[in-house]
Amino acid sequence: MAAICHGPWTLIEAGVVEGRTLTSFPSVRTDLRNAGAVVVDQDVVVDGDLITSRSPDDLPTFCDTMGAKFASNSTQEKVMS
Repeated sequence: MAAICHGPWTLIEAGVVEGRTLTSFPSVRTDLRNAGAVVVDQDVVVDGDLITSRSPDDLPTFCDTMGAKFASNSTQEKVMS
């Protein structure tokens, strides 16, 4: 799963941020912390199957990271099948 900018708010609502390391747009960070996330200020953060990014300015790195992660998972599924 991947979320950028204010998207991590949906992860809070889904109850999946506690104990996870994430990043987001600055105005979302307090809510993430209050929901139990570890918040860092990086262009992209990968925590297991969760990818987060701060803002549209980070889209090049965010898209490259998503592509690599999704391609890696797709390859692993084929090998395991």
